[in-house]
Amino acid sequence: MQTFALLGAGFIGHVHAENLAAHPDTTFATVFDVDTVRAAELAGRHGARATSSVEEVFADDSIDAVLIASSTHTHADLLTRAVQAGKAVFCEKPIDLSLDVAREAAAAAQASGVPVMMDFNRRYDPAYAALREAVESGEVGTVELVSMSSRGPNLPPLSYLEVSGGQMRDQTIHFFDLARWITGLEPVDVFVAGSAMVDSAVADIGDVDTSVAVLRMSNGALVQIDSQRRIGYGYDERIEVGGSERMVEAARRHTGFVNHYGPGEMRTNGLDAGWFERVRHTYRSCLDAFVQALEDGTPVPAPLEDGLRAQVIAEAATRSLKEGRPVAIDPGL
Repeated sequence: MQTFALLGAGFIGHVHAENLAAHPDTTFATVFDVDTVRAAELAGRHGARATSSVEEVFADDSIDAVLIASSTHTHADLLTRAVQAGKAVFCEKPIDLSLDVAREAAAAAQASGVPVMMDFNRRYDPAYAALREAVESGEVGTVELVSMSSRGPNLPPLSYLEVSGGQMRDQTIHFFDLARWITGLEPVDVFVAGSAMVDSAVADIGDVDTSVAVLRMSNGALVQIDSQRRIGYGYDERIEVGGSERMVEAARRHTGFVNHYGPGEMRTNGLDAGWFERVRHTYRSCLDAFVQALEDGTPVPAPLEDGLRAQVIAEAATRSLKEGRPVAIDPGL
């Protein structure tokens, strides 16, 4: 059994709390949040204990691991303090909006030798795992062209966008990680074009809500990722991998599989209403992989280095978007 403390009691903290409480190999012990009322409410719901002191969490020898689900700007500090206290860490992305700060936290984690796993939950979508298997087995041949879509139903509040780090760091970063993970290739450069199509206020804060990123991979293959903050038909996410031999596709996932036919018409099921409905199941699987690695003493499957690599790509993509030109991606961390 692994005893966990949850740091952060917001929306995603509630998701992780539910999964921690339900997991057969975890003891959900403690919740910390700067909002003590929110922490107490969440802890009470799952039979855990709330604390107003994060130092208490790190000093508690009964805590084996911490799950960091707090505000983005706190991740790096909490991560560093956790590994220095010898606690294993499961961390929401990104490590930090500053790449330099993220690198410092990663260095501290590496020096500690403590297991740290990033919550790249989309790796645990069965369809995406099948794409990776098809590539690894040689089914597609040489990877030549990858197409990815990340399209959300609604523009998040401007208050959120202002602190999100921008579309590349907040939304598209999941697909930068998936591009590496599925293809087994590293990107060498990136070009991004984007616009504020939904609300001009997005441009006023220096961001975009609609973009296309093109990565050139180490073998010359191209990966194109289209990202939209607002579409009118639900939540739309898909990946297609084309190779020299075959093409494999994780298609748009509908909410059902029944088509209704009538005179001159056909009705079918639509898409999930939002991103959470689409990927909810992957959070459980991702946590399970972390717990299993701790129980078995094996390396975590999405290490901190992968989180840092995704951020390096996102930084280059953000720079490309601002400068309107291709940007080389630093091969180092």
